[in-house]
Amino acid sequence: MDLEAIEGKYLSDLLHQPEALQATWNNLRNASVFDAIASSCNTERFQRIVLTGMGSSYFGLHPLRMELAEHGWTPLLLETSELIHYFPHLLARSSLVVAVSQSGKSVETVRMLELNARKAAIIGVTNEADSPLAKQADFAVLTTAGEEFSVSCKTYISALLALRALAAALCKLDSVHRLRDLEGAPAAAEGYLKNWKTHVEELCHLLYDARHLFLLGRGASLAAAETGALIIKEADHFHAEGMSCAAFRHGPFEMLQPGIFVGVFAGEKRTRALNDGLVNDILSAGAQAVSFADDAARLACRLPEVPDLVRAIVEILPVQMITLALAALANREPGKFERATKLTVVE
Repeated sequence: MDLEAIEGKYLSDLLHQPEALQATWNNLRNASVFDAIASSCNTERFQRIVLTGMGSSYFGLHPLRMELAEHGWTPLLLETSELIHYFPHLLARSSLVVAVSQSGKSVETVRMLELNARKAAIIGVTNEADSPLAKQADFAVLTTAGEEFSVSCKTYISALLALRALAAALCKLDSVHRLRDLEGAPAAAEGYLKNWKTHVEELCHLLYDARHLFLLGRGASLAAAETGALIIKEADHFHAEGMSCAAFRHGPFEMLQPGIFVGVFAGEKRTRALNDGLVNDILSAGAQAVSFADDAARLACRLPEVPDLVRAIVEILPVQMITLALAALANREPGKFERATKLTVVE
């Protein structure tokens, strides 16, 4: 398999993800913003917490939503476009908003800031310190992933890391202990990515006859399932859908036949048996299915062994390898935009 076609700026961004994670972790360790958030933001002051973003910034909020709900918050997860057009009444003093935008200046984010007019308290999570979101938010949580060519990769996993640290502040957990739990993320990513060529070659064989692709997960793994489908469409112009494992049984299961490739995130122990059963049922129906797990038989699908808090960060790595494999099979450069742009300025 000739991989020369895929060796461009997108691949470079993928391989530099460990450095991006390390830079973000170093920055978060020295950030004072979490102490301010912990002392100012609580369920007594705010009736609800609104989590908002677009694209991968939106999907990456799934783990935070789960953890906040487990600690007494009432989280509402809304795309920023939906928030500004259909739920602007939530931009009120009784709301705390966590807004994620890698650029901090996408059209929806800027409009939300204009509509808010300092009513709701805003925690902005962004990679750009000089962006409108960073400057106008009450609390700015900065990632330091560096510049990115096109499809979100460094900025996505760095935002996940930052959101896990933010969760500790909002849930009144030990921030030092939380950062210690997250410290191994860069090394875990590096360990997986060092074998990227082997991963791509293995996935090329699995995907050779694929015509449609599904990514499925539950709980925090929905972040990787939905983001993964998005980046496959962006990077490869290949149709993919991301959804929950249960939703797949409610209709899409009927599509199963040769030519359908399904990746299932094994996820947490509480639903692992359900997810493994789904993989077996998909295979029995004649489609191709793999499980992304730390005990996966295939090396490309085998996740690094990490704490539960880090799993959502490393789950996206095999999907990134899928984007490279699909591009290699099509003999095209992955991640090269032809119609879209890195920054969305028109809604």
